[in-house]
Amino acid sequence: MAAKTAPAAEEAMAKSSFTRISPTKVRQVVDLIRGHHVEDARRILKFTQRGACAPVAKVLDSAIANAEHNRGLDRDELLVVRAWVDEGPTLRRFRPRALGRATRVRKRTCHVSIVVGRIAPPLATDLPEQGDTRRRRRAAGTSPTETQSSREGRGSAPESQGDR
Repeated sequence: MAAKTAPAAEEAMAKSSFTRISPTKVRQVVDLIRGHHVEDARRILKFTQRGACAPVAKVLDSAIANAEHNRGLDRDELLVVRAWVDEGPTLRRFRPRALGRATRVRKRTCHVSIVVGRIAPPLATDLPEQGDTRRRRRAAGTSPTETQSSREGRGSAPESQGDR
């Protein structure tokens, strides 16, 4: 089931249902724009040579318009927060084949959903404190039990090669 946005949330959603293109083809395009700024996403869709770019661009433009007019958000601050593609119903048609037989042709449909929103600035609690050594060690790639001498001996070449 599709997620709905809360009335107070700083994001807007647009959805296109029963789009007559295979969901796997649309997912390849949607993966390109997820997490990008909306202007970058529009530029990516404009210069990507895929047939699924046109319907995805229409949904993205609709989501941007919903954010501006319904939520009062500024276009310059919007990002593609979430984007997903669900499979729709498959239309089954038949094609004549040799010797009086018929083959089933599956015409797939999909539902494209895009959510654009504003990312909140990081809170003061998310930043590491001055005395928090565990976070600094993790950032440097060392464990708390590792000592300076064990780090120096790891992966170093022998001092002299001529003592054989």
